[in-house]
Formats: sequence, structure tokens, C-alpha cells
Amino acid sequence: MLITEMLARNARVYGDEVALIEREPFAYKRSEITWRQFYHLSNRIANSLLARGVQKGDRVVLLLMNCLDWLPLYFGILRSGAIAVPLNFRFEADDIRRCIELSEAKIVIFGEEFIERITQAKPAVLSTVEAFIFVGESAQKPEYALLYPDCLSGDPNDESGEPDVSVDLMDGAGIYFTSGTTGRPKGVFLQHRQLEFSCFVENRHHHQTHRDNFLCIPPLYHTGAKMHWFGNFLVGAKSVLLKGVSPKAILEAVSEEQATIVWLLVPWAHDILVAIENGEVDLKDYQLDQWRLMHIGAQPVPPSLILKWKKYFPHHAYDTNYGLTEATGPGCMHLGIENYHKVGAIGVPGFDWEFKIVDEKLNPLTDGCPGELLIRGPGVMKEYYRNPEATAMTLRDGWLHTGDIARQDADGFVWLIDRKKDIIISGGENVFPNEIENFLMAFDKILDVGVIGIPDERLGEIVAAVISPKPGLDLSEAEVLEFCKALPRYKRPRKVIIGDVPRNPTGKIEKPALRKKYAPA
Repeated sequence: MLITEMLARNARVYGDEVALIEREPFAYKRSEITWRQFYHLSNRIANSLLARGVQKGDRVVLLLMNCLDWLPLYFGILRSGAIAVPLNFRFEADDIRRCIELSEAKIVIFGEEFIERITQAKPAVLSTVEAFIFVGESAQKPEYALLYPDCLSGDPNDESGEPDVSVDLMDGAGIYFTSGTTGRPKGVFLQHRQLEFSCFVENRHHHQTHRDNFLCIPPLYHTGAKMHWFGNFLVGAKSVLLKGVSPKAILEAVSEEQATIVWLLVPWAHDILVAIENGEVDLKDYQLDQWRLMHIGAQPVPPSLILKWKKYFPHHAYDTNYGLTEATGPGCMHLGIENYHKVGAIGVPGFDWEFKIVDEKLNPLTDGCPGELLIRGPGVMKEYYRNPEATAMTLRDGWLHTGDIARQDADGFVWLIDRKKDIIISGGENVFPNEIENFLMAFDKILDVGVIGIPDERLGEIVAAVISPKPGLDLSEAEVLEFCKALPRYKRPRKVIIGDVPRNPTGKIEKPALRKKYAPA
């Protein structure tokens, strides 16, 4: 079943029930739409695109911060038969231009936060872009753009007008650009069948029912946020979009909206724990008994973080989600809420997924030997859009080569060791930054840490740790080095840098930025 058909079913079965809630805690605003309003608005958007000449298979760029219009616009694009191209809100003008050019987008939909960047990119993309549609206040609209409400087709009170476009599961649905933490973003081409599959994977893993309420905080352009929402969407359960993140804002949203499931990134979970420890928030001030599941993905999860979390939230089920944009986001591997005793592992294959760990000659590895993780399943992308060379390197004999180094333990659980490209070779020994980061996160003065290799004339590379201390605490290099004496000598950081650890919107440490700043070639 197409996800657009799932939306139609939700409108038919749960029409007057709330589908989406938007909270802006710092602006004291709250708004909501029902499933019927959601469905009807997406149809109006689809008809508007068709009226502007969009045809099946055309590409439409969507560049918005999370908001109540995001998902109706996304579904409207899909319902028109077009291919949605959501863009990372951190992309600069040059990245935006490159993505528009690669996708040959016909329409660009953007919000007020992106006026300057779109204006800079505009002259280079006019050969394909036929209209720029602005979502925001009319006073802010650039002269070259159309105002979103003015573009909508049909009477807002008329619930007829379903677009007359035939779409099937093998048709193209989305081009999702990778986060670019290992180089320039690549366009991951997904079909409708992969979007459908991800709905069932997420629901099978986390057992959402119609009574659940999902608090969505990460950006919707990313497969992780949207595909975790799909578990609620499948059963017509409501969800909350939170604009603006702080420990208090998250806890208030959970309490006031009676959220039952929250997907956090590592930094936000850290911030909540620090706020509890510092007395900035008091859990007794919030109604949290209904909160049944906290899960994390998009980056390695320090076991010490989850162990500490369970001290404050012992009734929470927990899951680690491993995924890639190339695998339609989360779920190809996951810990499983029943496997808390294996916290630290990325777990076992997700629903209808397979994996293997191989050496450089693609021979299977066992007995805990580290090698590259390969995955296979219905959620694997069709290709990197218009990039056959990269596709051929990543998709081989039906297997997706993740570029991640992992090992399998005696119980069958997979442990992520590190990105292949991030391995540090020091004196001939392989050092995995993620292992050192997890170790350092157990130090109670450390808020965040990123480990990189720095060139060294004698050893080739040495281990360097960039560390952000917890607010209000002093931390010296000597303290860190003393703590690290528990590590084997070759794994110990030779250099400690007190500074910020940059993370992208999905929580991944931006290793290229750290290397550029502290380890220039």
C-alpha cells in the first residue's frame, strides 16, 4: 500500500482525530490538524503542482524547518506523482544549488530561513526550476517567489478533488541527500516500496498502537525522523512536532501532550541528564508515567549514557536504531527493546533484513573479528541518483556496503566499531575512535567528545580527543590523561583539546570539521 493511500485510510477511519501537533515552546504557540485536514491539504497541494505543469517523475525540492506544513507538502508532492527532494536545512547556498542541479528540480518550496541561500542559488538553476514557492509571511516573500497559500488549488472546504494520477510501489518517491559527513552529499533514490516497507519495520520494532503519541524532534528532511514517525502513521496515531529544543521543552511536551514515544539524539539525552543532575528540571513537575519508550539512533550511543538514563527513567523501554539513508533510514539493525542486557550493541537484523560481516576480500568473518558490515533487504535504495560509479561501489550483488566496521559476538549481536574512513592507524595499530569516545563518555566531567587522528612524523597518526566539559566544571588535560590510563597504551589520546564538538542536525559528530580545524593536511 502506498503511504499516500495510508493517509487516505487514516482520513477515512480517524478523520476528526488529531493527526499532527506543532509546538513552539519559545514562542508559546501550539497548533494542530486532523487526519481529514492533513489528507485534504495534501490533495490541494498535489492539484496545485499538477496545475503548474508538474508531471509524474518530476522533482520538487522541499527546504523547510520542521513545521505543520512539512508533511502535508511532502505527501502532496508524492500524491502528484512527483519525486520529493527534501534538503538539509544546514546546507549552504552552494550545496543547495548542487542538489537542485543534480535533481533537475522543477519546483522549489522553501521557508523564510532560506531566503538568502535560495536567492544566491537561484541564477544557476533557472534552466530547470519553473517556480519558487515561499512558505512564510507575505511581507517576507522575495519578489521572484509565489506565496504558498496563493498557490493552493480548490476550495478549502471542498473535500473532493483527489488528484487523477496513477502511482505504484515501484515508482520513484524521494531523493534524500546524505549528510555529507564523509564528503559531498549524494542523492539516495528511494521508491514508494521502500517508504511502505519502513512503515512496517518501525511498527514491528516498537509496537505502536492507535493510542500512542510520538514526539518528533529531529529534522523531517532526514529519513530517521520521518521513518520513525511512520510507525505511528501506519496505525493513525497522533504525533507532536517540537520546534525548539531544551530539556524543559522536551519534558513539557511529553507531559502536556501525553507523549508515549520519544526518539532522541545523543546530545539531547545528555542535556536532559545534565539538567536533572544540576537541578534545572525536577521530574516531579511533569506527568511522565505514560512515556513508555525512549530510543536513539543516527550516531553511536555510549552505553554509559543509557545506564545513567535508566537510573532516572527505570520504567522506560529502550532501543538503539542503526540505519542509513541508503537503507531508508532506521531499522536494518536494532538492539530490540527486549535486549537491554546488550546495551552498546547495534543489535540484530531488523524485520526482513539480513546482514553479514566481511573482510576486504568479501570473505565472511566470524568469531568476533571486525570487518565491514553489509546489509540486504527491501529497504535498500534503488541507486545513488545519477551517480552510477558510487552506486556500483556501494551496491554489489544485492548487498549494501555500509562503510561501517562491526563485529558479531558469540550471542549473535552486532557491535559497531567505527566508520571505515575514521579509523586511526597509529604505529601500525588500528584505533577505533568510537571505542575511545565511549570510554571517555563515562568520565563524569565530560559532556561530549570527538576523537580524531592527527598526523605524526614517527607514528603516522596519534589519537587526539576534542572534549566539551559539562557546564560549570573545570577539566584539565592531566585529568583526562590520568583517566585514560585504564586504556591500552596505543589507544590512549596523546593530545587533549578542550573545545566544542560539532554535530550535524542528526547528531553525528562532524569529523571532517574537527580534522580541518585540528589536523590540517
